[in-house]
Amino acid sequence: MSAHAPRSIDEYLKQLRAALAGQDPALIQDALYDAEEYLRAEVAAHPGKSEADVLELIASTYGAPEEVAAAYRDTEAKVKAALRTPVAAAGAGTSGWRRFFGVYLDPRSYTSLFYMLLTLATGIVYFTIVVTGLSLSFGFAILIIGIPFFLAFIGITRIIALGEGRLLEAVTGERMPRRPMHPGPPAGWLTRIGEMLRDVRTWTTLLYMLLMLPLGIVYFTLAVTGLAVGLSFTCLPLLVLARWLGWDTNATVFSDDVHIGGWALSDHSMVSALILGAIGVLIVTLLMHAARAIGRGHAHLAKALLVVPGA
Repeated sequence: MSAHAPRSIDEYLKQLRAALAGQDPALIQDALYDAEEYLRAEVAAHPGKSEADVLELIASTYGAPEEVAAAYRDTEAKVKAALRTPVAAAGAGTSGWRRFFGVYLDPRSYTSLFYMLLTLATGIVYFTIVVTGLSLSFGFAILIIGIPFFLAFIGITRIIALGEGRLLEAVTGERMPRRPMHPGPPAGWLTRIGEMLRDVRTWTTLLYMLLMLPLGIVYFTLAVTGLAVGLSFTCLPLLVLARWLGWDTNATVFSDDVHIGGWALSDHSMVSALILGAIGVLIVTLLMHAARAIGRGHAHLAKALLVVPGA
């Protein structure tokens, strides 16, 4: 081994983290997890050798920290290039109107809108898990089952955080961790409890899950209201046209007392309906832009709270 070669797993991870400085924190977390999992497995497979001897033994197969970091950077660049949406690149140089209505060609707009509708349900689930878990953890603290229950509760929240990150990456394209943080070397329960209490990620994950309920209410209300008002206005010209053509004039949907947003079908002309229809299209388009922006902003919030700072 060279003079600068790591002689322990912790030193190897420190050098790998330094070699990945400036990269996405989610990428760093994945790389550190992979390296620590592999290195500790190799050390466990050679109980008669020290960590320095094992690192020297696998230096040619796994690679030095700088080599591993370079491999991760190259792979990440290729994946980003493959997943980059052509719509964003095509938006440059086009007219303002084409960029405005081009939101309908961006699949991230639809996935982000779906996420806004989903967050009410996930927010209720997350909030219930955190409140129940913390309450029972404090209640069981004086019992023998208190420690394993707390460990299981924190473990569940980290699994949920990992799943939430994967969902956000699929919805918004923001890079999120694909693997959790490695628990480190084997340790006793009290040591694990102390590490979890000192780990800022424990508390930021719980904070994120609590915030999901109020955020979910806001997102769901905005999405449902925008869709209901926008689509109802957009469909008004079709309803008026149907009345003109005499289609189902006796049906309830086209009766004279039908009002949509305070607008009576029998009281206005097609010109008024077309104006309101254009307003409806504008509302839906603005909602799609808002959904895409909210999705990106929420992904950044999730990364700040769920990913280890500096990995």
